[in-house]
Amino acid sequence: MDPRYNTLSQAFRAIFGRRAKKIPLDAGSACPNRDGTISSGGCLFCNASGSGTGLHHKGFGLRAQWDILTQAARRRQEALLAYLQSFSNTFGPTTRLAGLLAEMAALPDIAGICLGTRPDCLDTEKIALLAAAPLGHVRLELGLQSANDATLARIHRGHDAACFARAVTQAAAAGLAITAHVMAGLPGETRGDFLATIDFLNALPVAGVKLHNTLVVAGAPLARLHAAGAYAPIAREDYIDCVCAAIARLRHDIVIERINADPAPGELIAPDWAADKQGLLRDIGAELERRDLRQGCLRQPGARSLPPAGRE
Repeated sequence: MDPRYNTLSQAFRAIFGRRAKKIPLDAGSACPNRDGTISSGGCLFCNASGSGTGLHHKGFGLRAQWDILTQAARRRQEALLAYLQSFSNTFGPTTRLAGLLAEMAALPDIAGICLGTRPDCLDTEKIALLAAAPLGHVRLELGLQSANDATLARIHRGHDAACFARAVTQAAAAGLAITAHVMAGLPGETRGDFLATIDFLNALPVAGVKLHNTLVVAGAPLARLHAAGAYAPIAREDYIDCVCAAIARLRHDIVIERINADPAPGELIAPDWAADKQGLLRDIGAELERRDLRQGCLRQPGARSLPPAGRE
C-alpha cells in the first residue's frame, strides 16, 4: 500500500536494514515537575506512573528488564533499541546520565537508544555526553505538547516553547535525532493552536514527531477538572481531523512515529473512544484516503526545508 506519511518502521528499516524494536526500560528516573525542583504537582495530564512500567521500583535493573523484554524481538531477529520512557531521564547530575549510558552500552546486542526527557533537563555537557555515547543510533524524545506558552502555563508544563527550541537546536547540532511529543485537545486549545504547533516544529531540526490525543487518566490533575465539569476531551471526529490536517502540514522528512495516545491498562477515564486504538488508526487512514492527503501536501508557503537531523 502506498504510504501517506513517513512511519517509524520505515525509518528504522532505512537505519538498521531490518525491523527494529524499542524495548521500554525503567531507570527509576525522576521529574523536576514532581520532585519540587519546579513543582510537585506534575503536568496537568500526567499521573504518578509517568508512562512507565514501574519495573525499577519492583527491583528489576536495566539488564534484568532487557533480558526479559527482548526475548520476542530476538526470536524475530529485530534490531534492539533501549527505550528509557518514563519521566525525565536526563534529569539530575551529569554523572547519573553517564552511568545510565554506560549501563546501556553494556546491554547485549543493543543497536541504539531512545531516551525520553524534558527540554529543560538538557545542557551542553549532557548533550555532548549523549552525542559521544558508543550506542549507534541515539534518539531523544522531548515533550513539547504545545508551542503556545499560555497553554504550557495552563497545563503546568514548567518550561516555555523557546526552551524547547533551544534544546532541539543544540542537540541536533551535536548529531542527535530528536522526536517531539505534541498533544491535541489540551485545555483551552483550538485546532488552530494545534496546527500552529506543527508549524513551529517544521522550523526546527526535529527528526520525528508523536501526535497524541489528550487523555484523562486516573490520578492526573486533569481528572479532577474533568470530574468537576471544567474539562471535556476532544471529540473523536475532531481529533481525526486534527491528525489529518497535521500530517498534511508536516515537513516531508519528519518521521511520524505515533498518531494516537495509548492509555495504560486501567488508567483511562475519558474519552471512551481512546480505548479503541485500532479503530482510531483505521479511521484516520480512511480519512487521509478520502481527502487524498499526504504528508506535507498542505505545508505552509514559505516554510523552509531542513537537512535530515540526527545521527543515523
